Amino acid sequence: MGYKYLINAVVTYRYMVEQILKEGDTAVDCTVGNGNDTVLLAEKVGPKGKVYGFDIQKKALDITYNKLKERKLEDRVILINDDHKNLGKYINNMVKLGIFNLGYLPKGDRSIVTRKETTLQGILQLLNLLQNNGMAFIASYTGHREGYIENKGIEDFLKKLNQKKFGVVKFDFINQINNPPILYEIEKL
Repeated sequence: MGYKYLINAVVTYRYMVEQILKEGDTAVDCTVGNGNDTVLLAEKVGPKGKVYGFDIQKKALDITYNKLKERKLEDRVILINDDHKNLGKYINNMVKLGIFNLGYLPKGDRSIVTRKETTLQGILQLLNLLQNNGMAFIASYTGHREGYIENKGIEDFLKKLNQKKFGVVKFDFINQINNPPILYEIEKL
């Protein structure tokens, strides 16, 4: 029998997404990648909800669109070929939940990675867009140089958030090999 909830950062935040998002909510996938999180968000918000999906790589958006279309979910998702640092240019309403699954596109070009400067801008914009009791999840990968730098910047930034406005938790899988991702969960109070 395997573990059910504490397998890795992605499984952990997906479990939380299942509990938090409801039909009619608005959500943001700040790094669509291969589209798995975007599909989950689209399923959870239902036909009355909306999902915004961002990625700088057209390939990622194409993969995601095909997955959405296959499941007849494309009508509730707006895919945006832009950096997550520009969330505020596209979203003008409050959101219930946002996800950053950082690093590089799985099975893609590993030289194209998320970077500290733009990720911090994206996180700040997402926090400003979150409704009260809205949640943000950040899966941060430290197994490559840029990821290590990015994670340090994220943690430094999150430690400085006002505790009267945000609750922040860090999940660090300390007994797993090969630099497992660190998960940050943020609730806007």
